[in-house]
Amino acid sequence: MPASSEALSLDSPTAARTGGRDWLSLALIEARNRSLRWLQVFEEQDALLAVASQGRSPPALALIGRVGWLQEWWVGRNVQRLRGEASSFDSLRLPSLDGRTDHWFSMAAPRWWVEEAPGGGDDERPTADDVRSALEATLEQTLDLLAVCPASDDALLVFRRALATEDRLSETLAVLAQALGVKPGEAAVLGGPAAPRPPRDPLWFPPQTQVLGSTPGGWVPPNERWAHPQAVPEFDIDAQAVSWQRFVEFAEDGGYDREPLWHPEGWRWLQAVERRAPRDVEQLRGGALVRRFGQLQRAPAHQAVSHVSWYEADAWCRWAGRRLPTEVEWELAACTARSRGHVWADVWEWAAGTARAWPGGTFAAQPASPLRVLRGASSWTVPRAAHVRQRRFVAADRDELFCGFRSCSL
Repeated sequence: MPASSEALSLDSPTAARTGGRDWLSLALIEARNRSLRWLQVFEEQDALLAVASQGRSPPALALIGRVGWLQEWWVGRNVQRLRGEASSFDSLRLPSLDGRTDHWFSMAAPRWWVEEAPGGGDDERPTADDVRSALEATLEQTLDLLAVCPASDDALLVFRRALATEDRLSETLAVLAQALGVKPGEAAVLGGPAAPRPPRDPLWFPPQTQVLGSTPGGWVPPNERWAHPQAVPEFDIDAQAVSWQRFVEFAEDGGYDREPLWHPEGWRWLQAVERRAPRDVEQLRGGALVRRFGQLQRAPAHQAVSHVSWYEADAWCRWAGRRLPTEVEWELAACTARSRGHVWADVWEWAAGTARAWPGGTFAAQPASPLRVLRGASSWTVPRAAHVRQRRFVAADRDELFCGFRSCSL
């Protein structure tokens, strides 16, 4: 499928999914340069092997190296790469450009960043220069293969998927940097804190039908498959994400101490973690004093609240006499109400309900506690990765992400 005129911009979410060879070549180079900048940032601050306290992410060196390994696995080593969706992840692969990378970054690789793990000795770990060399070599290989690739969706799928994975890495590293107190420096060229926004009234929508999800064509993430119509009753929705000022009011009114406001699982979580404010907040009285990338600062009153769990978002809505939006409400507003002042992409936003597949899609069995859904993107998302249809499935207690919420009327 040929890319639209929007593909002329490297920030285009449409081009990221449907772009042709020339556009993909430039985007892959930009993404790799960003990964290399992040590598330098963590290296200069002696944090390449640091693991965040929540333990949900490998260190930066492993995350960056694995993205390069995946690109080679999907593209350079994949003899079925022209088959698109029919190309099996587990099919026979060609040898790697660097035979050590399978040991470092494959699905079966040991956790070499853990000192007590088998194979965790210094001689078994990659260095920053090892990863840097691998990133440069695999990109060169990828670009060479892209230059002679047929201009079909099937043939270009592995390149588009590799780009999406590396773009997502940038925000993952920003999340890790926030958790570790690492200053982003030059890696933050395309990221930064969400802009403060003057308060606006909620937006009203009449009953209607919304097409939810994405249509076939180009590369479509599995969570968005497939488009289907859904009836939407009348509703109103916040024009922008809930601000720190509005969240502070909840805390000052005893929101963290009132059990009836909380989902039962959320109340148990709250007591277990002894939380009385969102993650990385030092003070929540008379304003929010937050720690951002190791620096203590006063959050702007009208900036979107961030690093809140689904439980906290749900409790705030109960306190305010409102509720979280359903996915169809969120998507309808994001797709149609920009001219009316609707804004998204300041923070990932929690939706009501639990994760599920769209009709015709697939979804793996959920853990004992169902996953929740985040919609949108954050100010740290690479612009071309900020697609209005994308969905993210995560646990309800995930608060290390750049996530917030907006609300709807009951």
